[in-house]
Amino acid sequence: MKKIRFSKYHALGNDFLVIDRINSRKNRADYEILAREICKRNTGVGADGILVITGSRRSDFRLDLYNADGSWAEKSGNGLRIAAAYYYGKYSRKKSIRIETEFEEAGARIIRAGRNNFSIRVSLGTPEFRATRVPARSRHKFHINRPMKIDRHDFVLTALSVGNPHAVIFVDNFDFDWQLLGSIIENGKPFPNRTNVEFVRVVSRDRIILNDWERGAGATGSSGTGAGAAVAAGVINGILDRKATVEFPLGELEIEWEEASDLLYLTGSVEHIGSGEYFLG
Repeated sequence: MKKIRFSKYHALGNDFLVIDRINSRKNRADYEILAREICKRNTGVGADGILVITGSRRSDFRLDLYNADGSWAEKSGNGLRIAAAYYYGKYSRKKSIRIETEFEEAGARIIRAGRNNFSIRVSLGTPEFRATRVPARSRHKFHINRPMKIDRHDFVLTALSVGNPHAVIFVDNFDFDWQLLGSIIENGKPFPNRTNVEFVRVVSRDRIILNDWERGAGATGSSGTGAGAAVAAGVINGILDRKATVEFPLGELEIEWEEASDLLYLTGSVEHIGSGEYFLG
C-alpha cells in the first residue's frame, strides 16, 4: 500500500490537493489513477483535483493539474495560486514566483501571506478568441456571442481560451438548471477537448455574478480561469470594463485585463486547510 502525502487548499471553495514531487518523479498514468481515487468525496480525501508540483530548470517549479475524473488539464487559475501558496510556505519566501506549465510560464505574486491564508495575484496570459485555438468547431473565425446548437439545445455563447477552453453565456438570472446545461455544453460535439462553462449575470460594468461548471470536475464553487474568461468575454462583447469583480458563493475574485500588455490577471484568496497521508491501495 502506497502512502501519498498531500496538502489541501481551497480558493473560495474550489479545493485541490497538492502532491509534492519536486524531489522525485512519477509517470502521468499514476496521477490519473491517484486523482480519481483521492478526490472522491466519500471514500477519498475529497477535492476538485490534484496539483502535482515537480522540479523545473527554467522556473521555480512545474505544475500539472489532474481533475477529479482523472483527466489532465492545461491550466487552473485557482490551481496556480494554490501551488504558489504551497511553494511560498515550504520552499521560499520570494514574493514573485515563476511556474512552468505544459504550454507556458505563469507568474504569481504573493500580495499577503498569513499563517494559513494568502492573497495571490497570477497571470492567466492573453485571451484567445480564434475558434480553432479554443478549440471550438464553428463556421466563424471568432465565435463571439453567436448561436451554437448542442444536443438539441440552442445556446448563444462566446468561446475563448485562457490557456484552457471556455464557453461563456450571459444570463438574466439563474432560475434554470445551469448544472445540467453546463454538463451538456462541456461534453458537446463543438468542443473536441470538452470545455469549461460560465453562466454570467452582469450586475454593472465592473461586477458580475458567476456560476461555473468545470470540465472534469463539475460545479466547483469558484474558478480562476472561469472568472478571467467571463470578464474577457464581457469586455469583447462591450458590456464590461477591463477591471471587474467576480462574485462567487464564498467570496470574490478580482480580474484585470491590462490593455497595454494584453495580459489577464487574477487576484484572490487562498486558504491552507490541512495536510496528511492518503493510502492508495
